[in-house]
Amino acid sequence: MRFPSTFAPLPRMALLAAAVSSMLALSACSGPTPEEQDEALVQSKQAAAAAAAPAAESAVAAPPVGSCDASQVQGLVGQPFNDGLLDQAKQDADAHEVRVLKPGQPVTMEFIGERLNIEVDEKGLISDVRCG
Repeated sequence: MRFPSTFAPLPRMALLAAAVSSMLALSACSGPTPEEQDEALVQSKQAAAAAAAPAAESAVAAPPVGSCDASQVQGLVGQPFNDGLLDQAKQDADAHEVRVLKPGQPVTMEFIGERLNIEVDEKGLISDVRCG
């Protein structure tokens, strides 16, 4: 069978060059060497062990339990707030400090177990008492 002149067979050198370039291209696609795989495995095991180990120096301490007992002052809810009841509420709740929270007032979110929080509504009535 004869090929038309447009499909003439390639010279041997061209075929050899095509084969070599194909082999080079395929060898570039090979995966990591066994040594590289072993090193990656060792690194991943070390990272997993470090993540699983407790980090005592970076652990956040639990908030103190405190001595405040807001159940002793729940009777204040619904009463008009006045500065005169602060000392009595502090004593009754066995709190070390008292914080009055008014509507729209910015409030820090830290928990202090020895602090009594007294929330006051827009009408000046005590709406909630809690420790923290």
